[in-house]
Amino acid sequence: MTAINFLSIVTWFVEGGPIGSTILTIILILVLLAAWKAPGKVKELGLLALAFGLFSQMLGIYQMISYLQNVSDVSPSITYGGSKVSMIPTMYGLIIYMISLIIRVIQKPRI
Repeated sequence: MTAINFLSIVTWFVEGGPIGSTILTIILILVLLAAWKAPGKVKELGLLALAFGLFSQMLGIYQMISYLQNVSDVSPSITYGGSKVSMIPTMYGLIIYMISLIIRVIQKPRI
């Protein structure tokens, strides 16, 4: 069996922020549809996913810092866990961007 199963994907989806992950999933669907209907927009949609993933990470880090500012005694494991979770949308956006680049390379006309 593979190391990544359905339950871990759902857990990452929820931990990465359900709203941000949903928007990134919609962008992924748009990338796949654009590959079929509008091939010129594939890379731009991939860049949008990457930018939105970075934006979601910045929001997560901002929320973590706001929480740390209000609480005086926080263990390092909680801080590191928050940093790890804030990277999930960026990784998801990067994966979508890589998918868009692969689609673009496959669809690019050969000379």
